[in-house]
Amino acid sequence: MARGINTKCLHLEEEEGCCNNYGSISFPIYQTATYEHPAVGQSTGFDYSRLQNPTREHLEKIVATLENGIDALAFSTGMAAITLVMELFKPGDHLIIDADLYGGSIRLFDNVSSKNGIHFSRIDCWKENVESYVNENTKAIYIETPTNPMMNVTDIAALAEIAKRHNLLLIVDNTFLSPYFQNPLELGADIVVHSGTKFLGGHNDTLAGFLVTNREDISEKLRFLIKTTGSGLAPFDSWLILRGIKTLGIRMEQAQKNAFKIAEWLKTKSAVTRVIYPGLPEHPGYEIMKKQARGFGSMLTFQLESREFALSVLEKVRMIKFAESLGGVETLITYPTTQTHADVPKKIRERNGITEATLRLSVGIEDVQDLLDEFEKVFAETEEELYGGKKS
Repeated sequence: MARGINTKCLHLEEEEGCCNNYGSISFPIYQTATYEHPAVGQSTGFDYSRLQNPTREHLEKIVATLENGIDALAFSTGMAAITLVMELFKPGDHLIIDADLYGGSIRLFDNVSSKNGIHFSRIDCWKENVESYVNENTKAIYIETPTNPMMNVTDIAALAEIAKRHNLLLIVDNTFLSPYFQNPLELGADIVVHSGTKFLGGHNDTLAGFLVTNREDISEKLRFLIKTTGSGLAPFDSWLILRGIKTLGIRMEQAQKNAFKIAEWLKTKSAVTRVIYPGLPEHPGYEIMKKQARGFGSMLTFQLESREFALSVLEKVRMIKFAESLGGVETLITYPTTQTHADVPKKIRERNGITEATLRLSVGIEDVQDLLDEFEKVFAETEEELYGGKKS
């Protein structure tokens, strides 16, 4: 019988009952660069930590189990993982990518991948006819769902059918929902991307990235590339991510509960012109989310009525931190225009709906009333400052 995901976060079934590592419950940090060999042609299974390290290997097995893949590779950052997956392609290849992506991905594709001869069609995969963009050089489709930061939702299974018809790779960045809420490989994706810095780590204390696949041929190519490029995750950081994953489920559940309440509160404010959260029934991707995911996550985006209101909120928050990143236990508020999407051309930002009044919220696990109290105070102070009295 398949184990539940919370159990998978804690236990690697293949290692149970062995009493390895002197019985240590916490998997050890193998802080070593190289390994002794008993004799020529003999090995302990590890040669050099650029190739593999026991702590990283244990982490990779856990993540592969969570995503129901056959292999997972751990990288120094999420961007290192995405950079390596792009090495699967060659000059002249064409990729269909979602228009609304994390700014770092857009920066990579526009400034590095394009320089290397890879061509892109940037479209709204959640609503456009993706198949019409496929040509003889197309090799892959790359999406986030929900997207960062506009929370667009794409039907993974439907996109997988198109990819299979044309022998394309389907690559899905699953960072916003984590394996706890969504498993793209089960829906037909070939490669899943994670910024492990975010929900998997969960504590804003280290960086990491992951690629997960359920195909042997892709695993073999990625393993060759990671040992060649040297972008694997270090032992101590692997241990920190392992520790974070142990509480993934309870963190995701609590943060999601908070996100629902904050989204509903924001809807009551006249200064908020739009609340974008896929857990709201009015969200266009709500039904798809119910079909392909086990939850809606804790990321939401909202539009304020003016740039001045947005900047005032960012200046006044205290317990809620004005910071880049997401997925930690602390609630973070981000200004995409100058942070996550600062390097994205203004024309593209505006096309995607990102304005100077757009804020992105990564909801944490604090007592939700404390978060609401701070928002109430910040909104009231801003209204007094801008309008001379209460507006919302």
